[in-house]
Amino acid sequence: LRPIEHIRVEPGMSVGALLAQMERSGVLGAGRLGRAARIVARMFSDPDCAVFLSLAGALVPGGMRLVLRDLIDRGLLRALVTTGANVVHDLLEALGFRHYVGTFRADDVRLREERLGRIGDIYVEMKAYVALEKWLRETVKQIPADVRARISGARLIRELGLRLDDPNSIVATAARRGVPIICPGLVDSVAGFQLWALSAELGLRLDPFGDLGELMDLVLDAERVGLIILGGGMPKHFLMFATTFRDGADYAVQITMDRPEPGGLSGAPLEEAISWGKIRPGGDFATVICDATIAFPLVVAAALEQLSGEGPRA
Repeated sequence: LRPIEHIRVEPGMSVGALLAQMERSGVLGAGRLGRAARIVARMFSDPDCAVFLSLAGALVPGGMRLVLRDLIDRGLLRALVTTGANVVHDLLEALGFRHYVGTFRADDVRLREERLGRIGDIYVEMKAYVALEKWLRETVKQIPADVRARISGARLIRELGLRLDDPNSIVATAARRGVPIICPGLVDSVAGFQLWALSAELGLRLDPFGDLGELMDLVLDAERVGLIILGGGMPKHFLMFATTFRDGADYAVQITMDRPEPGGLSGAPLEEAISWGKIRPGGDFATVICDATIAFPLVVAAALEQLSGEGPRA
């Protein structure tokens, strides 16, 4: 038996030092969070590891936009697999709109009258979506007609990103850095419905197999694969099932608030993924039950400390 090493918090200690102590404690949420930080640092420092991040939930409107954008700009992600909503909310900010601090105790009838949409305690103006539709119409027209006649979601998002002038945009940064944004559920978003409404006018046809082919090429070409899974849903499944064609991922970290008892994938622990061939036996992985807006910035901060040579080594 190994005794628990109790965490000691010192004045001025770094995030990396704190999470290293959490990992040494070895138990409960602290132990898992510390382990996750070490695994992410290991992924980022392995030159032969392609790191894929899947994203579900209100993370872009919830303040994670620059965390994600900076990982792409640093060259630490090979691809991003996301819901359509997170693409939409990045586009809204790129067009000059903002997300606002609200309250869970809102009067939603009043918000509707004031043309405000609510995501938990986050507000967004409905006029932003009107502007998005106008921008999409004008921007998609700039894509050659023969390209938009059969275009994958990833290619479409890349084309949109190349036409954005916002250095803080996830979509624009990914397009500039050649990092694919793969969105298997793009039609299940405001932009998806808007594009459907414009599809006859613009001659636009989405090719979902194009997204799958782009992801599979990246996964199969990688010497090693690391997964960072924020939330669950379609992005998690789409990314993890791709790894079954190479006998599983080598590293994986999942941060979720969902539970395993109902049997849904979003709450399934990573241990379960071994049985499906999504993670290799002996792989380095950790499941963290926590709000990703809390845990993920801590994990990234600790991992970047190690990469810079300033953080503690496990």
